[in-house]
Order: sequence, then structure tokens, then C-alpha cells
Amino acid sequence: MLKDLARLASEGRNPDTLNIDRQSTLEILTTINTQDKQVPEAVERVLPAITAAVDFIVAAFHRGGRLIYMGAGTSGRLGVLDASECPPTFSVPEGMVVGLIAGGPQAMFRAQEGAEDSAGQGEQDLQNIQLSADDVVVGIAASGRTPYVLGGLHYARQLGATTVALACNAGSAIGQEADIAIEPEVGPEVITGSTRLKSGTAQKLVLNMLTTASMIRLGKVYQNLMVDLNASNLKLQARAQRIVMQATDVDEEAAALALQQADNEVKLAILMLLSGLDKAEARARLEQHQGVLGKAVRGELPPL
Repeated sequence: MLKDLARLASEGRNPDTLNIDRQSTLEILTTINTQDKQVPEAVERVLPAITAAVDFIVAAFHRGGRLIYMGAGTSGRLGVLDASECPPTFSVPEGMVVGLIAGGPQAMFRAQEGAEDSAGQGEQDLQNIQLSADDVVVGIAASGRTPYVLGGLHYARQLGATTVALACNAGSAIGQEADIAIEPEVGPEVITGSTRLKSGTAQKLVLNMLTTASMIRLGKVYQNLMVDLNASNLKLQARAQRIVMQATDVDEEAAALALQQADNEVKLAILMLLSGLDKAEARARLEQHQGVLGKAVRGELPPL
């Protein structure tokens, strides 16, 4: 284990932060901020791998498959967070994007550090959700060597599912186990080995990209508006009304009326306002264009 850790860039000592314990508060924050600026550049260098992963995820969604994240500790929590935000943001059904964390749901709130050491549990957790070859499994581990993730990816590949590794060390063990390796190299952390910092930030950026780009490709966004949001609370209801106003240039009253007539479906309300179609006609046109509002508005014919 000591030899393995010694080889990982994410576990190295950062020469730029050796004196951080003697700095003032502002100096500490400046140091952290300076280090954080390296993260987007590291992510930019792996955009081709992220692109490949998104294309596989979109294909999986089209065939009824799921996106499944799995990780331990911070990595697992980030996956669960990204998965849990997809239903309210994009109105995808529960279970279309799944987050698994070593140690189970309780590990979201209280560290279960030993749980990551079981490769068998990674396999078992995927079996418990009936993993299929139609799914995409994204294993997340800053170190790139977490047994829980390795076990899950190995099982997923045996089953024929598409596998993606997200690590912060090049040539990672999970990367070698996956079809696609996304490995933003952010270098040593501000605090040695505290991979919830730059590594966690890089992982969050990549996960944001995976789901956001996939949902855009599925037609969940019109222009840059999230037109498939689920208006499940007062804030989201107000946001839905605002989105209708922004997309159609109507006033508050007209937007509210259109949403009421469209059963609070933002896409439908927008299409009714832009096209002049009634609810049934607008719904039929949306279905004709596989729910992609932009194509429905422009009247593009679906592919044969």
C-alpha cells in the first residue's frame, strides 16, 4: 500500500504549500485558490475522453439503459449528488441516473472508510440494481485504485456494460479496467492526500459535464434553457414561468396561463405559445420530434 501511494501524483507533497501552516488566513485562501485554478486546465486536457463517454451515455439512454456512478468517500458522494440532481433538473425518471457509494446510503453522511476495500461489494451493489449490458457504469476514484470501484468495473465489463473510469492519476488501475479512462491530472493536493480538494473539484466538473451534455443531446435543453425541469416547489414553479417568458418573450400573465393550459409542462407551454397550436396538437408535434423542443419549433422532420 505504501509503495502504491508513493507512485500517485494525488498523494504527493505539494512543494507550493509546504509553509501553508505558517500563513495568514488570506494567504492560505490565496494559496488554495491558486491551486484550484489548475483544475479546469486539467479537465480541458481530457475533453476527448469525456466526449467519448458522453456519446456512450447518450446511446445507452436511447436504448433504455442507465448511467450508474459508483465510488467511495468523496468520490461516491459526488456521484450520488450528480445523480440525485438529474430528476428535478431534467425530469428524468428516478433510476435513469444512479449513484452508488461504498457502505450504502449511510456513507453519505458518516464516513465508512473500510467499505471501499471490498471489491466483492462493488460487484454485489451492481447485482442488487440488476445491472445490464445496456447500462454505462462510471467508476470514480481519485487515486484510481479503490477496490470497491475496481470490483464493480470488472463485473460490469464481464456483463458487457460500457465502463468509464474517472481518476486523477494517469495510467490508473480503474482506467485500465474500463473502456474509457478520464484522468484529469491535478497534481498534489494543498494538504497532502486530501483528495476532496483539487481531485474532488475535478471530479465534480467532469460529472457535471457527463450529465449536462448528455441531457442536452437528449433534447432536455432549448437554447440554453432547462425546459424539462420538474416544477416541484415554489422556486422551481417560478423558474418554469420565467423560462417560458424568456423563450417566448411573453409577460408573466401569459406565461402563467400557458403553463396552466399545458399542465405545467414547460416544453409544451413554450411550443403552444411559439406555434399557436393547441395542447393536443403541440403534444403530438413534440412526440413526432422525440421530445426535442428545438426541432419541434423549427419543424424539422425526424430521421427515417
